[in-house]
Amino acid sequence: MNAGTILQSTSLLDDTIFEDVSILITEHNEKGAMGFVINKLFDRKLNELEEFKHVIPFPLHDGGPVDREHLFFIHQRPDLIKDGTLISDNTYLGGDFKTAVQLINDRTITGKEIKIFIGYCGWDANDLEAELAEGGWVRAEMKRLFA
Repeated sequence: MNAGTILQSTSLLDDTIFEDVSILITEHNEKGAMGFVINKLFDRKLNELEEFKHVIPFPLHDGGPVDREHLFFIHQRPDLIKDGTLISDNTYLGGDFKTAVQLINDRTITGKEIKIFIGYCGWDANDLEAELAEGGWVRAEMKRLFA
């Protein structure tokens, strides 16, 4: 499975935190996998977090159950946000977050070019493959990541 793959949960994951979610896989290697839930909004906006109270209201996404103390982001503006890692098809993970927030605040970039997540989804080696084999996830068609 390559970075950039979209996984959709199946009914086997109903009544779990992964019910009806789509996940963008951002990293997959011999150590495991990392990804973000791309279709669930977090219940607060960026400006509702103390550190970002002076920023314009901007949606946060509930990226997953791991490391919910940190923010992560994907974007399509490597020309403006340096040091991101290419996932696939002009979609990048991370980079200079301070610059990203300033560009959001200046309205230079919008939700059509960047998504910010609280938390992520992570799997140890072979765990995601086992969940796929059990039928908990299916590969989905690439959706528009940025609305």
